[in-house]
Amino acid sequence: MPKCLISGAETETFLSFGRMPIANGFLDRGEFQSEYFFELKVGYCPESKMVQLTELVERERMFHENYAFFSSTSRRMAEHFGRFAEFVQRSYLARSSDPFVVEIGSNDGIMLQHFASRGIRHLGIEPSANVAKVAQSKGVHTISEFFDEALAQRIVAEHGQADAFMGANVMCHIPYMHSVMAGVRRLLKPTGVLVFEDPYLGDIIQKTSYDQIYDEHAFYFSVASVEYLVARHELELIDVVPQHVHGGSMRYVIGHRGAHPVSENVIKQRLFEQELGLERPETYQQFARNVARSKQELMTLLRDLKQQGKRVAAYGATSKSTTVTNYCGITPDLVQYISDTTPIKQGKFSPGAHIPVVAHDVFAKNYPDLALLFAWNHGEEIMANERAFTDHGGKFILYVPKVHLA
Repeated sequence: MPKCLISGAETETFLSFGRMPIANGFLDRGEFQSEYFFELKVGYCPESKMVQLTELVERERMFHENYAFFSSTSRRMAEHFGRFAEFVQRSYLARSSDPFVVEIGSNDGIMLQHFASRGIRHLGIEPSANVAKVAQSKGVHTISEFFDEALAQRIVAEHGQADAFMGANVMCHIPYMHSVMAGVRRLLKPTGVLVFEDPYLGDIIQKTSYDQIYDEHAFYFSVASVEYLVARHELELIDVVPQHVHGGSMRYVIGHRGAHPVSENVIKQRLFEQELGLERPETYQQFARNVARSKQELMTLLRDLKQQGKRVAAYGATSKSTTVTNYCGITPDLVQYISDTTPIKQGKFSPGAHIPVVAHDVFAKNYPDLALLFAWNHGEEIMANERAFTDHGGKFILYVPKVHLA
């Protein structure tokens, strides 16, 4: 049995998605033969309460100079990160005469720009060089490295300790969490805080949003698993704030043990997780059955639409789409193309399934009958922008929390 990355105990594998490529590895036709695959499996550790991948991909295969994700492409996410920055500044920087904030996985500077514009000392850590350059061009101080305890020591030596260490949709990407937490402990001032948010395990289970599971997401956090992890580094979970982004996320606030009062929110969320059964193996076995049923229903719908002669395209060349297309077996004969607004993905093919990725103009100039919404977590924003498609008679296919048309 594979070992838990947090406790070292044996994990219980409850679901395999089979052969899977790099989720964000959109590729040219000439790269098909050399495409990398691994087995995407997920397990649960009864000791740490952590749900996690049981086979990992080397980080350099996922995060590099050609990384194809830029946070600023979504207006709603830009607004969300503005509110995130305001939350940190209002709640944890107000008493500091010379605050210093650090963000891990700072991407194109979408959050740190709010600190930079206010003259607040800051540092972004973004391992994907092409994305880091975009942040630097905005005047956001950014280094292109991976964060660990050694880098934390260098940051403290050069800049001093931080009032806040932030992360948005990145902590779940890091399998070597003990080095990260040791670095956080070293980096933070005595009253400093770690504030991070990631897709929430409770939402994934409730919504059967299995496409949140892919190579970049090593962990699927809950209050129980975060508390277990941080306690091993003399840190303490002091607050949790549910978020609607990414189909359901949780913001965790962590400080040095005993440095801050623990919010009632933490206690309430613990009770909620117990009621949901997040500490019971049978909960994950049921989740696996729900995932298999979702796959069957989606493939039945797509095959029926093909028999009816309907034109089906997809919307959003997301990392999540890679899990869905490869697990379900969705091929270009069922979904003609994927429309996406990210220039670096246009003209390429989706990982594994090799569905063409095209510019949004192709979608808008000749609407399909239906659009499979891979970017369902941005569904409200997308549907508001695509009224012309639905007015034309088009419908969206969604598969979270169940397979249906909208």
